[in-house]
Amino acid sequence: MNIPYELRVGWRYTRAGRSQRRNGFISFISGVSMLGIALGVAALIIVLSVMNGFQKEVRDRMLSVVSHIEVVNQDGSALPNWQAVAQAARRNPAVQGAAPFVASQVLIARGDDMRGALIRGILPSEESSVTPLAAQLKDGVLKELQSGSWGIVLGAQLANQLGVREGDAVTIVTPNGQVTPAGLVPRMKRMTVVGTFSAGHYEYDSGMALIHIEDAQRLFRVDGPTGVQLRLADAQQAREVGDELEASLTREVTPQLRVRDWTRTNLAWFSAVQIEKRMMFIILTLIVAVAAFNLVSTLVMTVTDKRADIAILRTLGASPGSVMGIFMVQGALSGVVGTLGGLALGLLVACNVDVIVPAIEHLLHTTFLPPSVYLISRMPSDPQATDIVPIVLISLALAFVATLYPSWRASRVQPAEALRYE
Repeated sequence: MNIPYELRVGWRYTRAGRSQRRNGFISFISGVSMLGIALGVAALIIVLSVMNGFQKEVRDRMLSVVSHIEVVNQDGSALPNWQAVAQAARRNPAVQGAAPFVASQVLIARGDDMRGALIRGILPSEESSVTPLAAQLKDGVLKELQSGSWGIVLGAQLANQLGVREGDAVTIVTPNGQVTPAGLVPRMKRMTVVGTFSAGHYEYDSGMALIHIEDAQRLFRVDGPTGVQLRLADAQQAREVGDELEASLTREVTPQLRVRDWTRTNLAWFSAVQIEKRMMFIILTLIVAVAAFNLVSTLVMTVTDKRADIAILRTLGASPGSVMGIFMVQGALSGVVGTLGGLALGLLVACNVDVIVPAIEHLLHTTFLPPSVYLISRMPSDPQATDIVPIVLISLALAFVATLYPSWRASRVQPAEALRYE
């Protein structure tokens, strides 16, 4: 094979550095450099994969309860003709389902216990077309939500906090009171718990309740639904589709409509996750950079040890560029080995986090993710090529840059000076 001699000599130097006893210290430093690169790359892949998995898990559980887009009046008033809004929205090919809703914050009391919650009035026959959770409960507890029966479905955690079960009664205290001779008195309504739901998202399981939309209209004294929920074929297109719908609905129905998508209503949380992800990428990349630049000391010592060999190569006709290429190959091979090792280790751990973390928790008798704090109770992982490819390329680039100065020093060795005392 017609392989350039720079590659062959560089590869031979890389192997020889581990076989010669007198080069043991150089080999140790080289091994530490490769190990540092591997651990840095693996840490980057594992951390970003876990952050991706955490974001995806919370997003999926959130979207199992809430819709992708909500259409409401700008002043918060009711939509008397919600069917017209739903019909106009369905003309957009991205919209798959539409359902009306009434939502308001209330206090739910049971004896001396009282909890704040969001009550969402839904139309059970239509709600399954916009939220996966309603589709799962369609033939279960949602069948118990009948107009005029004043039944309520509580989140599982909320029911536990209040100590209620199916068939128990709770008292709803609404924010809009009624004026009496004694002053403003809060409006209260006694309702019967007809079931519970569990979305796997602590925020909703502990702070949300469902009732029939007609009961909600009477409870909050509104003339109709306060908005229309929409479900899209692709949740990731919610912002673009929302802008399109706002333009079309304000033109076709009424200019008073406002469109809110899930990315904007939960903007603070997702923005925080993205900022944390970028900062972790920068911090862990510095670990890779430190390990990569350890290659500088390795190659400098190698150049010093190989001065006689370099001089002989120069006398045989090797150009300074060829000598530089030899040591760049040697350093780059260390970077490639470390990067590929880190890639393999990172993917191995990232793809088996769901097995590794429970084993560690069992061994240490602890819980890393209390559901009341982290919203979910297991460590998710979602390795993505958009994260892994830049990590590998940056690691290889840093290793390559680290070889430039020592390789340049090697190309400047003068044969006469190097062989003077040989």
